[in-house]
Amino acid sequence: MSRIAETFKTLRQSGRKGLIVYITGGYPDFDATLTAVLTAEKAGADLIEIGIPFSDPMADGPVIQKVASYALKTGATTAKAVELVKRIRAKTNIPLLAMTYINPILQYGVQSFMQDFVNAGLDGIIVPDVPSEEAALIEEPCRQAGMDFISFVGPTTNRERIAVICKQASGFIYCVSTTGVTGVREVDYSKIGNAMQIVKEYTDTPMAIGFGIGSPEAARQAAAYGDAVIVGSAVMQKLKDSGINGVRDIVQSIRQGLDEERV
Repeated sequence: MSRIAETFKTLRQSGRKGLIVYITGGYPDFDATLTAVLTAEKAGADLIEIGIPFSDPMADGPVIQKVASYALKTGATTAKAVELVKRIRAKTNIPLLAMTYINPILQYGVQSFMQDFVNAGLDGIIVPDVPSEEAALIEEPCRQAGMDFISFVGPTTNRERIAVICKQASGFIYCVSTTGVTGVREVDYSKIGNAMQIVKEYTDTPMAIGFGIGSPEAARQAAAYGDAVIVGSAVMQKLKDSGINGVRDIVQSIRQGLDEERV
């Protein structure tokens, strides 16, 4: 059983909702990313999503775009992200995912990308600009390397497409709460909740809701529909404004908010 599957199994058995924290690799530098990851884990994160900076991040909102741009300007690369994962893995067993786009994977080489990251200790990958029809390009190499390939479902995803996505799903299904890009905003989570009800008809793969979550209350609202929440832009804004203490404070507050709703 993978680290991701084991973590969700433990969460379900304990009646807790999972907290997945996104952190951009290389912002403001890779030492800071390492510290932020360990701080987030200590504050209550169950899984960590490492963003690999890319120059054309179609799914990222303004906060993550800005920090990713800064990281690229100061020398962040995919190869350095591999080294970061190695450094993180040497200090913790928390499940680690990479969030990136197809272009960096192709530039690095699909097979080499998967193998190098698996050897470093990565558990899964999220690639938002690869539709399910084209997923085989990276899905099979990913599975062969022993990583979970995370699939997406959105509020407008129809039943037929959900059925296909559920067949591909491993690790967890990333449920996008709203159309558009990442960023903190008010969201009606019932819209993605409708799609998630259909998902349950096809698979028991855990579901995590992302996009728009930036407070304990929003996290509680989202968690009512799924197994975990994903918090990214709010964490990176806190890191940008308040440093590591900001990361600790927001992760801690959301963790506490989720635990107030414990089953």
